[in-house]
Amino acid sequence: MSKFRTHTCDEISLEDVGKKVRIAGFVDTIRDLGGLVFLDIRDMYGITQVVTSMDSQDVDIISHIPIESAVSVYGTVRKRSEDTINLKLKTGKVEIYIEEIQVLGKRTKNLPFEINTNQEVREDVRLKYRYLDLRSKKLQENLILRAKVIQFLRQQMIKQGFLEVQTPILTSSSPEGARDYLVPSRHHAGKFYALPQAPQQFKQLLMVSGIDKYFQIAPCFRDEDARADRAPGEFYQLDMEMAFSTQEDVFAAIEPVMYHTFKEFSNKKIAEYPFPRISYQEALVKYGTDKPDLRNPLYIIDLSEFFSKCTFKAFIGRTVRAIKITGHMSKGFHEKMLDYAMSIGMKGLGYLEVQEDLSFKGPIDKFIPNDLKQELIKLADLKPDDTIFFIADNQKRATELAGQIRTELGKRLNLIDENVFKFCWIIDFPMFEEGENGKLAFCHNPFSMPQGGMEALKNQNPLEILAYQYDIVCNGIELSSGAVRNHDIEIMLKAFQMAGYTEEEVKTKFGALYTAFQFGAPPHAGIAPGVDRMLMLLTGSETIREVIAFPLNSKAEDVMMGAPGFVKNEQLREVHIKIDKKGGD
Repeated sequence: MSKFRTHTCDEISLEDVGKKVRIAGFVDTIRDLGGLVFLDIRDMYGITQVVTSMDSQDVDIISHIPIESAVSVYGTVRKRSEDTINLKLKTGKVEIYIEEIQVLGKRTKNLPFEINTNQEVREDVRLKYRYLDLRSKKLQENLILRAKVIQFLRQQMIKQGFLEVQTPILTSSSPEGARDYLVPSRHHAGKFYALPQAPQQFKQLLMVSGIDKYFQIAPCFRDEDARADRAPGEFYQLDMEMAFSTQEDVFAAIEPVMYHTFKEFSNKKIAEYPFPRISYQEALVKYGTDKPDLRNPLYIIDLSEFFSKCTFKAFIGRTVRAIKITGHMSKGFHEKMLDYAMSIGMKGLGYLEVQEDLSFKGPIDKFIPNDLKQELIKLADLKPDDTIFFIADNQKRATELAGQIRTELGKRLNLIDENVFKFCWIIDFPMFEEGENGKLAFCHNPFSMPQGGMEALKNQNPLEILAYQYDIVCNGIELSSGAVRNHDIEIMLKAFQMAGYTEEEVKTKFGALYTAFQFGAPPHAGIAPGVDRMLMLLTGSETIREVIAFPLNSKAEDVMMGAPGFVKNEQLREVHIKIDKKGGD
């Protein structure tokens, strides 16, 4: 028996009536009924009601214990009276008659906010007092779920024969898409470690080492701006890699893990695997994004060629995308959508309504020649009572805007099924994109294998070369990126050379891989679903910070611990750093 408790606060039941028990927890509420005092004692597992005797001294002392103080209560379990039974609590049919109460940790400061209420509290206050915020039932449930999900993921991977291997936290800086967090070396003046943006190179080196299937719940560190679905600083991913494998092998390994994890921890419907596969280019045209939400049934069509034959100057020479809505629009809907379009930077939002006789009604009807109207009806598969919206701009902008209009239409028309998780693969990403000053840059992961290998790098237009790269998307959230790796040193050097890197630079920045691949590397591929994003979806949280115990705020600050913070000059001297207080280059 523990010194502080014999039971947790969810374990007291009718079977314990008449027994002496001890519980410990925080004082959740106090109700002084003038002669009797009722307290709800809360721990991580539940709530138990305790009650004083009629002794005035007991009543006076206990009624003045501050809310949220830590206490231990000893007493006899008894049935509650019929009119005080609370069926919302697991322990709602019993209470403990207090014989002894100890204050183990007295609250001596005013609470910055109430625990377990619907009170709106500024996030900076919640994060400053995160240890109080974590006393809330909601956040504790999130942390419990997080632990269970990670345990389940680990079991799923082990079941498939993957070996869990931990990789270093202190490593070298390398260009992997985001800014590094740097750690100065005490022993080597002027040199720095970097925290890994991902275990990318290490997991590839494990493949060269002969490890057949690797995984870990890996911490990753990136100095990048926060978003609702992205935590600044650090995050965790289910990192995995497979030797002698293809894209298909990765899909076959990870799809059941994703499906069974969401099925295990959600009551929502989970779309079956194999997940739909959508090419990067198709996703941009059809959904206006490479992170499509497939719960939204609307899709986008490209009418650029059609409008090149019309007289509407605003559309001529532009990329024109359209979205068809089936069914009658409510009065004023078009004007509200126009207001939204203007709010995201559009100059207007053209539309046409289809009449019973298949004629059009709308502001751009007069710009479409009569002999082309049937062609538009066929292209967009228009029916009576349909409405079609048009978005026109340069290609990049038209794609983005059409995606935003599609999402907004789905929300306003209540088309998005909130009770389902729909996964898809985005595949066939471009190997390269146009970077600064017209130079080539890697579009996705620089370690990816180009489709067509060396032949493609030598003979194709670089901007048309596709890579064996893929993302998993769920309900419009990118859960992970992965790729078949470029394990051939000659192909790797050619790809980096096209992106502006010399062999010496590759050798310097990726020295271990550069050398290792010359000792015979197996074909390998992998992926890394984000654990935090999975939990964000499973809990329905609005921000990723709700599923992390101690997150940084949107400015990458830990306001609870005061990080980042200043350090003493002695510490700086030990790592050979001098702060230039005047600033400059």
